[in-house]
Parts: sequence; structure tokens; C-alpha cells
Amino acid sequence: MIIGVPKEIKIGETRVSMTPSLCRRVAALGGQVLIEKTAGDSAGFTDAEYKSAGATLVATAAKVWKSADVILKVKEPLAAEYHFLQQGQTLFTYLHLAAGPALAKELCRKNILGIAYETVEGSDGAFPLLKPMSQIAGRLSIQIGAYFLQSQHGGSGVLLGGIPGTMPGHVVVVGAGNSGAHAVQMAAGMGARVTVLDLDTRKLEALDTEYRGRIVTLMSNPANIEQAVADADLLIGAVLIPAAKAPIVVSRKMVAQMRPGSVLCDIAIDQGGCIETIHATSHQKPTYQEHGVIHYAVPNMPALVGRTSTMGLTQATEPFIAMMVQKGVERALSEHKGLARGVNTRNGRITYDAVAKAVGFDS
Repeated sequence: MIIGVPKEIKIGETRVSMTPSLCRRVAALGGQVLIEKTAGDSAGFTDAEYKSAGATLVATAAKVWKSADVILKVKEPLAAEYHFLQQGQTLFTYLHLAAGPALAKELCRKNILGIAYETVEGSDGAFPLLKPMSQIAGRLSIQIGAYFLQSQHGGSGVLLGGIPGTMPGHVVVVGAGNSGAHAVQMAAGMGARVTVLDLDTRKLEALDTEYRGRIVTLMSNPANIEQAVADADLLIGAVLIPAAKAPIVVSRKMVAQMRPGSVLCDIAIDQGGCIETIHATSHQKPTYQEHGVIHYAVPNMPALVGRTSTMGLTQATEPFIAMMVQKGVERALSEHKGLARGVNTRNGRITYDAVAKAVGFDS
């Protein structure tokens, strides 16, 4: 099996889908790795390290795509990469098709076997390939929010942790999944006042027990969300429905009630976002203002810490990649039900119901 690793081209993307360590594992199992030159540079992995690990360095992305049986990426192919897709090729990456109907259509047109990191399941029904990036995005959202709250960035000038004799900043996290829980951890660690909302009482109970009353947990309903958002210095949108388009839970009216200079960060932007006023931004221009509130919505937020993100992602993908190299893609899919759940497109059709519903295609 030939695995191709092209360089990521999304604005500000610093991650790479394979480390030299994983490359060495693939080579030991009898696979071949073609990697585009300098693909790992921004994550701190040199061409020399990949060559030493057994990879073949390739000068252009076109050659990687043309020669590989399986394309291994971090982010979904952009429009500029569509022409590289080979008929019947296997693509293993974050696809986020619910927010990308054009890509879904292209993958179907070229009969791509599209395996999405975000819908691969573990034996416990969790999402092991989504988890590390959700954790990183959750933690980063607080760092980023604290940065843009600073006066020189147009923020309200609130220090999240405050100082003795002053009120700490108020962080409101909507969604208590992986990203939300890690946002809570960072915000509480900085000394902020923290309110977290979710529909799942078990998640709220777990957080309440963990923080022993140091945070406020609320059921997620319109009245509670409206009240909490209006008082937020930093709002984190962390609502996830696997593979499906994120529901809008924070309305434009709620955002308009926030204090000028407040900041919101929508981690759910990969799936369309859960805040009505949000639209995707980029690392080049990460924010915009609406209703006097600073909006941050960069889909590839973990690229801010490319080395940590690459290592976190690849240690999660390694078992699945090794399985595909050892057994072949089709056998691996037939023997591992969780990996098979990662299949979003096959034989010209969308095969994951939530994605099909989101993009308006038949599954």
C-alpha cells in the first residue's frame, strides 16, 4: 500500500498528517510513504527525518496524489485540490462534509472512499480521532479569548482572572463535551468565573463534582443561555452533533445583548457554528465585530500549536493506519466496525446519514 501525505494548504495550517515515527511504523509493516517535501516543516519535522524513517520525498502535491492508494491529510481538500483527487482513491482526513456540500459532491463524483476522522468510533462509542483536536481547541479558545479581550485588540479590557478586590471575568461555555470541558478547565485554572451549559445532566454533574462548586452548571435552555450570554465577557460555543450541522443555540438577539468589547469563540465552526452571527474566519484575519462583539471562528484553530496538534492527532490515527496497511483498507473496514463508521462517501454516494441530511443528498 502506498500512503500519500501532501502538504496542507489551508491558510495558517501547520499540522501534518504523519510524523516520522508513524512513517517508520508504516514502513516496518510493509507500506510505502510518499510525502511532499517540507510538508512537516511547520510542525517541526524535517525532510531528513522522514527520509531516515523510510519515506520517499516528492517534489509536488500532484505527484503525491497521483501515485497514492490512500491519501492521508489533516484538513479536508480545498477547491484548489479537487482536481488532484483520483477516481476510486481512499481519502482519510477530517472531512466535515456537513459544512461542505461542494466537497461532498466532488467526492461522490470521483467515487472517493472518504473516511472522516471525526466519525470514526472507538469500542466505547466515543470519537477517538476527534477527541485530541477538540481538547486542543477547547484549551486554545480561552487563551485566544483572553488575548482579544485586551484593550489594544478592541476588547473590553477584562482580565479573566482579575486581581484581589476586582471581579474576575465571566466565561460562558455552551456545550460540555470534550472541547467545552477543556475550555472550562482552562478558564477555571485562570481564575475566571465560569458558567457551563449542556443538555446532558450527567456531564454537568461530572463537572460539578470535579470543580466542587467553583463553577456554575446550568441546563441548556433558551432562558438560561440568554441570561448567561448577556453577562459573558467571553462566550465559547462548543456544541457538537457528530457529523451533523451544528444547531444554532445562541441567537443574534442574545449576541446583541452582550457588552461591547466582549469576545465570542465558536469552536463548532467546522460544522457550521452554533452562534447565529458567526461565519468562518482564518488565521490571516481571525476576527470581525458584530453588535460590538469580537467574533473569532477559525476552523483550523489547532494549527496555532502545530507540533502538539500533529502529535496528538497522529498518536490517535496510528492504530487505524497500521490496520489498513496490514490488512488492506476493505478488510480493515469489514473487521473494525468503528473504523467503518468513519466512511462518509463510497461508490458515488454519501453513506453517513447525518451528513446526507445536512447536505441534502440521499444516503
